[in-house]
Amino acid sequence: MSSSHMKRLAMPRSWPLTRKTEVWISRPRPCGHPIERCMALGVVLRDILGVAQSMREAKRALATRRILVDGRVTTDMRRGVGIMDVLTVGDEHYRCVLDNNGKLRYASISAKDAALKLCRVDGKTTIKGGVTQLNLHDGRNILIDDANKYNTMDSLVLDVNTQKVKKHHKFESGANCYLIGGSHIGSTATMSEYAVKRSSKDNEVLFDDFGTIVDHVFVVGDANLPLDEVNA
Repeated sequence: MSSSHMKRLAMPRSWPLTRKTEVWISRPRPCGHPIERCMALGVVLRDILGVAQSMREAKRALATRRILVDGRVTTDMRRGVGIMDVLTVGDEHYRCVLDNNGKLRYASISAKDAALKLCRVDGKTTIKGGVTQLNLHDGRNILIDDANKYNTMDSLVLDVNTQKVKKHHKFESGANCYLIGGSHIGSTATMSEYAVKRSSKDNEVLFDDFGTIVDHVFVVGDANLPLDEVNA
């Protein structure tokens, strides 16, 4: 059972918060996102967006049921809001991305962009009945009819309301990729080659001027990410 809080001095470097002004910070509940790539909803509302002055006010705001994560009402203060998640606060919409310094940012987006969410396929499993299940980067799982239609590391554009796949971006040479780790974090680049290692080393993705491990790569295709806003 995880603790509900942690010391600020020990919080991930990706959290854009001060470390020495307070002692404690709310820890997000275990979810599909690793702790380095998400923050607790109450902290986002209070410290990032400024829609609440205290956790009590954040809790009151959540009780209005006008705050949604990925199109679903949430009242959990410690719900993790991570990379590519869509946060709706009343009539305002935000998407969680990483800036060039590796900090989590909640950038303002349009209602049209908020209707879609980009998810990376982190794994495929076969469940009872021979049905193929896709395991996505944010912890959600979806069932598909054709086991060969999507591959691991591909990206899917989901309709937030229906959870249906609207578009598919293949993990292949020439794909437009968003980097969520490494020294080029927060930037986009075009994939040149995917190098599979026949050893215990991580597989590598090569770009024109550099290479990085496969976990740091997120295929985004022509998706409209608010990167200009966070890297300005």
